[in-house]
Amino acid sequence: MAERVQKVLAQAGYGSRREIESWIEQGRIEINGQPAKLGDRVEAEDEIRLNGKPVRRTLDLAPRRILLYNKPEGEICSRNDPEGRPTVFDKLPPVKNGRWIVVGRLDINSSGLILFTTDGELANRLMHPSYEIEREYAVRVLGEFSDETRRRLRTGVQLDDGPARFDDIVDGGGQGVNHWYYVLLHEGRNREVRRLFEQVGVTVNRLIRTRFGNLFLPRRVPQGKWQELGEKDLNNVLKLVGMDEALPKPSRPAKKQTRKKTASKKQTRKKTWRRTSQ
Repeated sequence: MAERVQKVLAQAGYGSRREIESWIEQGRIEINGQPAKLGDRVEAEDEIRLNGKPVRRTLDLAPRRILLYNKPEGEICSRNDPEGRPTVFDKLPPVKNGRWIVVGRLDINSSGLILFTTDGELANRLMHPSYEIEREYAVRVLGEFSDETRRRLRTGVQLDDGPARFDDIVDGGGQGVNHWYYVLLHEGRNREVRRLFEQVGVTVNRLIRTRFGNLFLPRRVPQGKWQELGEKDLNNVLKLVGMDEALPKPSRPAKKQTRKKTASKKQTRKKTWRRTSQ
């Protein structure tokens, strides 16, 4: 079945569809020796080249993967930096085919949860505004702010790239001149959290992303470390954006025979509860 070339490359982990469409316009992609055009479709037997190198198709790749990364302050979200600063890609495990795609960038002075995936289509859906994926942040500001400021942040303020607002703001307490708030929004524009606070005259001195969609920052993962999602959590993320499960569900193992032929009703209820609650 023929599919658009940008979808094939995205599924193979080369980038998001939007990125790949720009590569097509730049002439970086060839199909059977000819420059690709927007709208071109490819069959399984077609040869695709990116920057002159053959592209490995989805069937040749390892199963799609997602990593949770606890970003420390001081790292940037680019693959390479002319200034030689550390990047979030430096400590990731190697990928045999394809590459890691960052989902949910954070600026150099922010920390917390970032996702990486080998699936470009998944990355595109997680970041696309139409899916309205929630992001949650812990924000430390200088002093408390008034109810009127909270109202403005909830109803919306005008930024240079359009109106923006928080879906929710929860007081997190604090000591001295610093005060914590937990904020929620469902888009990921550049430095949006900081810019929202700056627009109402509030100074942010620390920002940590604690949740992205249905994934939380694991307490057991220290800064600068990563954790790969297992099958269950991976499939939950895929369901969130309407994608098929990554792996087939394992079949249940055969029940072991026991010495007792029957069990009491109380024992049966207890076993059933344990099985369904796991």
